[in-house]
Amino acid sequence: MTTMPPFQNLREFLEHLERSGELVRIRRPVSVDLEMAEIADRAMKRPGGGPALLFEHAVQMDGSRSPIPVAINVFGSWSRITAALAVDDLQEHADRIRELLKPDVPKGLWAKVQMLPKLAELAKVPPRKYRGTPPCQEVVLETGNFDLTRLLPVLRTWPQDGGPFITMPMVMTRDPDGGPQNVGMYRMQVFGPDTTGMHWQQHKGGAAHYRAWKRSGQGRMPVVVALGGDPVTMYTPTAPLPPGISEFLFGGFLRRQPVYTATALSADLEVPAEAEIVLEGYVDPAEPMGVEGPFGDHTGFYTLEDDYPVFHVTTVTMRKEPIYPATLVGRPPVEDVYLGGATERIFLPLAQLTMPEIVDYHMPPEGVFHNLVFVSIRKEFPGQAYKVMNGLWGMGLMSLAKVIVVVDDCVDVQNTQEAWWYALGNIDPERDVRFARGPVDDLDHASQHASFGSKMGVDGTRKWPEEGFTRRWPDLIEMSDEIKDRVDGYWSELGIE
Repeated sequence: MTTMPPFQNLREFLEHLERSGELVRIRRPVSVDLEMAEIADRAMKRPGGGPALLFEHAVQMDGSRSPIPVAINVFGSWSRITAALAVDDLQEHADRIRELLKPDVPKGLWAKVQMLPKLAELAKVPPRKYRGTPPCQEVVLETGNFDLTRLLPVLRTWPQDGGPFITMPMVMTRDPDGGPQNVGMYRMQVFGPDTTGMHWQQHKGGAAHYRAWKRSGQGRMPVVVALGGDPVTMYTPTAPLPPGISEFLFGGFLRRQPVYTATALSADLEVPAEAEIVLEGYVDPAEPMGVEGPFGDHTGFYTLEDDYPVFHVTTVTMRKEPIYPATLVGRPPVEDVYLGGATERIFLPLAQLTMPEIVDYHMPPEGVFHNLVFVSIRKEFPGQAYKVMNGLWGMGLMSLAKVIVVVDDCVDVQNTQEAWWYALGNIDPERDVRFARGPVDDLDHASQHASFGSKMGVDGTRKWPEEGFTRRWPDLIEMSDEIKDRVDGYWSELGIE
């Protein structure tokens, strides 16, 4: 594997995509009201994810022209997500994480010397302050000098949406007593000239900070939102990092270079210095919530309207010629297939750290990540499939998984047809399906209660006598290696494409 140099900002990444033939510039004026979404959805549904799109002439909701172009589907292919994360293969990042998680203390002088480059690499990646005026603060607009409904080309993506939504933000918050800053990606409905909704689902870091501010009684909660930046940093808010791990630190690890940050003008929060646009302001935990939604969500269904905190924007900073980044969520496949797929590959070693029997897992797009998880394991004792199910349901955001299907290590869980065939052939539904109750995703409209419902675990492994199976278990159908080798010898002569 070769290491790619990381891109420093969004525009540099877009230039790379254009050189690579993966970017289409759309020069025709296109409305942000549903039309851009329809074009983007058609592109994303093409084989391989379609091209990245840059709308050069956005038509606002009121019919005016925005001087700010809109970039969408920039992560929407395997080649783009790997380039964005500065590798040729996502497995490279997984291998680097696996090396960091190794608990072995090196023995002997030579082993210690071999470990020095790894330690030196880690010393280089903590975030650093940008010297001078950061690009994201070249233009500063104070209260009364901006109107979000006219300033930003925010998309309304589906017909029943409650309004236009910012869909690719990096939302910075901190606990009232200090501590690590959280960076999350939460949709934001634009309510008016200087207010938006803040869709803080209760299981997310931003919501935890909001609850802490409400308990503390310390008044307004500072919030800063960045749009755009280098592509690695734009990805990190979607990553399921352990509590207390900085997204900027993780971004530096992926980049192999530090993320340069700048302090917001009106709050003690750090933003990516290379961001395109920054919204600074506050959420007041004492004020009434706003009605947000409906919103056509990544589940493929509308999330209905509900009460969420209101974000008051007091300052807008930006580059002199900013680019507005957006994404489209809806019925899969869309761009989040590749964002979620990157997370699946990169974070496999964390699951294997506590459950080493896991060989692989896969969250297929049809399951919109939290509805279905296939897991392959090296089965070494009776009931191990249930041990793995319970372990996953206790692990971070995997706790929201609705259905977990466990199969043996001979199955390629990336191939969903093979995984379903194997699991369905191996189960007796009464014996091998277990039900549990626990937290579910806020967006799950089918659960018995909001954010709380049932889960299903399916043991699709080969059953052992110790598990109460007394019949003979048949072998898998496989051709012999001798015949395979013999046919390989004359396969090219057959003319079978």
